[in-house]
Amino acid sequence: MEEQPELIEACLEKWDINWLLHRAAQRVGASFAEEITKFGVSLRGQLVLQALANEEVQRTQLKLGAMLGLDKTTLTSELDKLERAGLVMRVPDPNDRRVRTPVITDKGRALQKEAGDALAEVERAYRARYSAEEMAVIRKVLQDLSKGEGPLQGSCI
Repeated sequence: MEEQPELIEACLEKWDINWLLHRAAQRVGASFAEEITKFGVSLRGQLVLQALANEEVQRTQLKLGAMLGLDKTTLTSELDKLERAGLVMRVPDPNDRRVRTPVITDKGRALQKEAGDALAEVERAYRARYSAEEMAVIRKVLQDLSKGEGPLQGSCI
């Protein structure tokens, strides 16, 4: 679908914050998705790898999903893909065979680091558009808007 600049400008001028936030997330997300495909994983896969690489304490699949905002089905599907690629393994709990703890492999850790560095470059390109002061305001506004009452529903990505 080809964009029509005059229509986009008209929408931007309406200051519909919901539309603006979705459009901004769509643009940034597309840039991240384009970059991450070079590594053979999805953005969700990278999110899972990043969480596992940064974990000081291992978490069960259920706790990992809650932390990431991924429902059980979505997380299981993503872990299946990552496991087939040799990036994670699921270790059974010795006390409860129904419980699995995802653990990142050395291969997964290396890919996560490389992909994370590439995504950081994508983010730096977006941040370069703004001064440090403007970025501080953008970050604060987004953090404030992200806070809310009650639990969030659905996946975070």
